Amino acid sequence: MNKLRLGVNIDHVATIRNARGGPHPDPVRAAFLAVQAGADGITAHLREDRRHISDADIEALVHRLNVPLNLEMAATEEMLSIALAHKPHAVCMVPEKREEITTEGGLDVAGLFDSLKPYVTRLKAVGSRVSLFIDPDEDQLRAAKELAVPVCELHTGAYCDAEGADRALQFARIERAAAIGHGLGIEMHAGHGLSFETVGDVAALPEIAELNIGHFLVGEAIFVGFESAIREMRHLMDEAR
Repeated sequence: MNKLRLGVNIDHVATIRNARGGPHPDPVRAAFLAVQAGADGITAHLREDRRHISDADIEALVHRLNVPLNLEMAATEEMLSIALAHKPHAVCMVPEKREEITTEGGLDVAGLFDSLKPYVTRLKAVGSRVSLFIDPDEDQLRAAKELAVPVCELHTGAYCDAEGADRALQFARIERAAAIGHGLGIEMHAGHGLSFETVGDVAALPEIAELNIGHFLVGEAIFVGFESAIREMRHLMDEAR
């Protein structure tokens, strides 16, 4: 079985920095520490309101990283122009509402098919690998296949938030979607809300090629350090495989 890749999301290092308005802690430094600790790539979400990652962060990451950068963005003309200018390794389009605290649910690819199509075409034209952040739903996967995107990332938030029997039901949705997507020829990723407790079952799914994890790791870093938290997550992922 191929090694499961770990993408570390550094958004909330920037959240802490922005709380004081100064340069510390530096999310670019966090990215380098993440790579040293076992991350295979770095994820950063440039939001329309710039609540955490800034334009300067993206520019620095693009020019300084020696591992793939996955730029998360809303499907807007402003974000598209930034992605086209920087040409990151990967671009993951996500739903975004200004009032939300974090990304709530996946992108409605089926409903937004016509509006998403030119974004996919233009991003692929500059060499960025396009990904769509979706709920574990067959209709969304089939719409993504029709858009000819190479990657879909399954939203694992409902699974991570669920308890008891509901957690098992939510995991079954992820398991089925991973199998369907893989069968359609889409590379399957997963992320959102994953922790030491919840990562194992998702990591064990053979169709999943990459996990993107951020908020939990930044929070855990308060107690054990950023590198230690990432090494433990990397260990749990490898153990599951």
